[in-house]
Amino acid sequence: MVRAPARGQIAAPGIFLLSIVPISAFMRVLGYWLEIANQEFGLMRLLQRHLCMIAMSLVAVSSAHAATLVEPTLHIKPAASGAGRVALTLDACDGRTDTRILSALVENKIPATIFVTGIWLRRNAAAVEIMRAHPDLFELENHGGRHIPAVDTPQKIYGIKSAGSPDAVLAEVESGASALAGTGEPAPKWFRGATAEYSPSAIAMIRKLGFKIAGFSINGDGGSLLGAKETAKRIAAAKDGDVIISHINQPTHAAGEGVVQGLLALKAKGMIFVRLDDADGTGNHGTTD
Repeated sequence: MVRAPARGQIAAPGIFLLSIVPISAFMRVLGYWLEIANQEFGLMRLLQRHLCMIAMSLVAVSSAHAATLVEPTLHIKPAASGAGRVALTLDACDGRTDTRILSALVENKIPATIFVTGIWLRRNAAAVEIMRAHPDLFELENHGGRHIPAVDTPQKIYGIKSAGSPDAVLAEVESGASALAGTGEPAPKWFRGATAEYSPSAIAMIRKLGFKIAGFSINGDGGSLLGAKETAKRIAAAKDGDVIISHINQPTHAAGEGVVQGLLALKAKGMIFVRLDDADGTGNHGTTD
């Protein structure tokens, strides 16, 4: 009697086997072996398909979750006449002060709204004093205590870990406001989170704290990663009612030079600069209403 190969084993039919068993018996054994192989490899294919479906589902869930984040826009009321007006907003996330930008703002009397973190405030006391010495130019607003994205679910935005929970979002916002209060500045009215992306539920929480959320309409320096030429081009292209975002905390980046060039180009056109507190700003996603 010829014994069928055990499941998982591969028989080696050959000349020797043919010489000791009848052809009919050999064919029965070969057929059984092929059936087992088909079952086993079929199971593997089925498992692979299921694993692929699971992976695709996880990607879809992750993508859907990430898609819930919003990047709000903000515009100010256009000027009634003249060349128009824009609001310049500068983020001071951490790091040091770009004195090229700060000096240009003071020398050219260009008002700006500066969004500062608690980290930046601790490291840049001299720059803060310059800003406080020119209250007609600078409005300091809340950029959070530790520069953590105001997203109440765990994920990364541009490689930065989000706050991850409602309590952590509130802590980020409130610690930023406390840090500003420690400088003697008026209580902030505006908040802009790290990365400028938010979960809708976090927006609702921040609004309940009394803050408006500052979006933008022109990304001037691409997170301070653009070159001087492209940054200048973007800022110089601002239209009446635009809100510009750029950074004042990267003194070694070429983008800082472009910020200055773009602002001076706007000024040469006769554009008026205003701070957010001096303008009627309207944002989407419930950020200002």
